[in-house]
Amino acid sequence: MVLVTGGTGLVGSHLLLQLVLAKTNVRAIYRTPKKLEQVKKIFYYHSQDAQLLFDSIDWRQGDILDIPSLEEAYEGVTYVYHCAAFISFNPSDFKKLERVNREGTANIVNMSIAKGIQKLCYVSTIGTIGRAGALKMADEETEWSRQHANPYALTKYLAEMEVWRGAQEQLEVVIVNPGVILGPGYWENGSGTFFKTASKGYNYYPPGSSGFVTVTDVIKIMVQLMRSDIQGERYITVAENLTYKETLSRIATAMGKNPPEKELNISLLKVGRFIDWLQHKVTGKARTITKSTIYGLTHPTTFSSRKLKQALEFEFEPLDKTIERCAELFIEEISE
Repeated sequence: MVLVTGGTGLVGSHLLLQLVLAKTNVRAIYRTPKKLEQVKKIFYYHSQDAQLLFDSIDWRQGDILDIPSLEEAYEGVTYVYHCAAFISFNPSDFKKLERVNREGTANIVNMSIAKGIQKLCYVSTIGTIGRAGALKMADEETEWSRQHANPYALTKYLAEMEVWRGAQEQLEVVIVNPGVILGPGYWENGSGTFFKTASKGYNYYPPGSSGFVTVTDVIKIMVQLMRSDIQGERYITVAENLTYKETLSRIATAMGKNPPEKELNISLLKVGRFIDWLQHKVTGKARTITKSTIYGLTHPTTFSSRKLKQALEFEFEPLDKTIERCAELFIEEISE
């Protein structure tokens, strides 16, 4: 039996689909019934047998912060994919980020050790990879610093430390560090906001760049790593390093919109940060532009997936096909 945490998120829902298509016995944790509808939507994107596939999953209501529910979910489990996380870049959310991402991961590690799990795959982020500078690609050995890390990256780094602790206690582990994950269905967060932004035809784009990868590739890599003899390793999972201008231009073109032409310079970003802070104070709206956000946008880093390609002899799929499919689905949904 395979257990998946975070099964109602972008990575988790696509992982569940691939596992059940491969006839794997799967159990998944969910927090609220409402979140299950999102998983069904993802399944319907890819299969006419979506309901049948969805029903083949052993769904267990629970929470990675709730030990009794984890005890029940772990019954008969041999492999665990830990995809659950709280994503926010708002400094005000740090306590919740630390609790869900670090403490929740500690619970998963402890339960995996106690139950004799054969292997754990943890989904982290390239935010825990150090920055190598403009002339060199960052890799798994690049030193990380918390100095300019956003709250999400910091708590994911702490979560990785929990996973490595498990490895020291003889738990077999692998970690994937994906870039920005492109995939359909989650338009209000993550890479989905790129499509939402492009659909509005904005003429501005942020400076900087990031690593990008399709959700399909992330899933393939996770499954291959779990089926391999590899343990005690982590892998950057990036198909292409792109500027935000390149990314938004590709998405805008796929949506039939004009690509952005004007860069948001640092002065505009600082003004935006002040307005964002003011809105947060007045309305309580979550902050999206912080010091760490601006630093990340103005200090781009490229990432190397060489280690992964060598370990699995893996070839990433082109991003454009996924961008076109996401654009098509987004347009269909907003026109309904």
